Amino acid sequence: MRTPLAVILAAVLAAGASGAAPPPGGPPPALPLGRGTLVICPEGPGTPKCVTLRVEIAETSEARARGLMFRTSLDEFSGMLFIFEQTTLLSFWMKNTLIPLSIAFIDEGWRIVDIQDMAVERDPNTPQRFYPAVRPARYALEVNLGFFARHGIGVRARVTLTRQ
Repeated sequence: MRTPLAVILAAVLAAGASGAAPPPGGPPPALPLGRGTLVICPEGPGTPKCVTLRVEIAETSEARARGLMFRTSLDEFSGMLFIFEQTTLLSFWMKNTLIPLSIAFIDEGWRIVDIQDMAVERDPNTPQRFYPAVRPARYALEVNLGFFARHGIGVRARVTLTRQ
């Protein structure tokens, strides 16, 4: 199945496709980001306890486009929450992203609808792979690769955000 152009364009805008290479002296300056605490509670009886994360919040088009580009590490209980204006089929890529990540796509009811692992590209300046959500989402959460599996978090987990 071919990916619709709208999905590809959304990926470009949503996941770090600023199109600009880093300046010669290093990565571009940091953007102002919101901050918050995210609690993720797995679904069902006998599931692991809720997990709390510190998140940076990317809710402007510029902040969403930059995402976690140029970072070399991410604390275990930290992540970046992307907030979009409306629910749609989101798609991300790993342009200029130097650490492997897992991503959870979250619907407007704050339930995880899809989780994917995203590998660092061989050449992060020219990404080859897109990571489209399998269901429409309004939010996306990027964390270290394998975070969701390590903490028993799967599809249908409930997410709660408290802004700081």
